[in-house]
Amino acid sequence: MLDNQPRGTICIEDIEIGMSRDLWKTVTDRDIELFAEVSTDRNPVHLDDNYAQDTIFEGRIAHGMLTAGLISAVIGEQLPGHGSVYMGQSLKFMAPVRPGDRVHTIVTVTAIDNARRRVTLETRCSVGDTVVLKGEALVLAPSRKFD
Repeated sequence: MLDNQPRGTICIEDIEIGMSRDLWKTVTDRDIELFAEVSTDRNPVHLDDNYAQDTIFEGRIAHGMLTAGLISAVIGEQLPGHGSVYMGQSLKFMAPVRPGDRVHTIVTVTAIDNARRRVTLETRCSVGDTVVLKGEALVLAPSRKFD
């Protein structure tokens, strides 16, 4: 289940510091299974209840990069949106995401370099009041001058 803001493009000429966009997604068993298949990361902590029970997580968790992919969704679909080019991303994994968790992903503009069309974004994912992932992204934003 995905709840999010309208998709499209915000050009560099219209981006402002403090602007943000977000989405909500409930991570399902199917999401985890599909991510394992696509990524080929079949670590049993993600897929095997019995194995995962005996780990520090005491149960199955979603792949960290599955959660990070939600940041990519906000950047590629909303802010700046279509035409964005990801240039870099730092990530700090703070807590696990479990099957059934509803993840809130928010991306906020912290700096703009209009001359180079680069936008720096604070990136954050939370489950309830718990921050599960935080970082910073650098993207090349689309421009009306290049339409």
